[in-house]
Amino acid sequence: MLSYQHAYHAGNLADVHKHGILSWILAYMTEKPKPLSYLETHAGRAVYDLSAAAARKTGEAAQGIARLESSLPPDHPYRTSLDACRAAHGADSYPGSPWIANHLLRADDTLHLAELHPAEHAALSDALTGAHCLHEDGLAMALSRTPPTPRRGLLLCDPSYEVKTEYATIPDFFTKLHRRWPVGVLVLWYPILTSGAHKPMTAALHSALTGGWQHEVRFPPAREGHGMIGSGLFVINPPYGLPEAAARVGHLFDTL
Repeated sequence: MLSYQHAYHAGNLADVHKHGILSWILAYMTEKPKPLSYLETHAGRAVYDLSAAAARKTGEAAQGIARLESSLPPDHPYRTSLDACRAAHGADSYPGSPWIANHLLRADDTLHLAELHPAEHAALSDALTGAHCLHEDGLAMALSRTPPTPRRGLLLCDPSYEVKTEYATIPDFFTKLHRRWPVGVLVLWYPILTSGAHKPMTAALHSALTGGWQHEVRFPPAREGHGMIGSGLFVINPPYGLPEAAARVGHLFDTL
């Protein structure tokens, strides 16, 4: 979706949920000395400026990371990624998922990052010179590069869902992807909207893929009339300990 730009939403409550859990998975997977592959279908620009007009216009970062970061344990990989990003890019910077992955992964790990928006892809390439930053459709990229080398690894898919047909096509995409890469940890992010648009999609995922694991948090809308009231993750091949780690991230939202 070429009209979508995450700069308006970076650091929001959904990012806190997604990045808190993603960073834990990556930190857990890198505890083993074996190299891994990381693929992302909708990478964005990797680093965001929360003092910029786009972030201030929506106020979503102020309702998100600004409210919750003080509750993050100092040794959590999300906390350490935030600190490292700010040290590298300034106090108002925020790391997107590609930056977090690049920070937590090791020299012998491989990153394949797809971004279709020309300006976002250019910014991504500038920010992460050591990654494979691909200017192409993310779902097509994932299918063409799986199984990756090395086969051990993780894929993150977090579409904007501004194209409403994505809710219907995602289950088939994940079914094909899992068939091609049965050992991959496959992570899907989705918004929880007042419309409940995600429910048929997650039901189809559970029906097609046995062993899938789901985690959701709810939160107040960022502003009056805003339709997103929560954030969800669906994970195929969830790593050991993920439910407990996700519950700790979920507790951050209890005070909202």
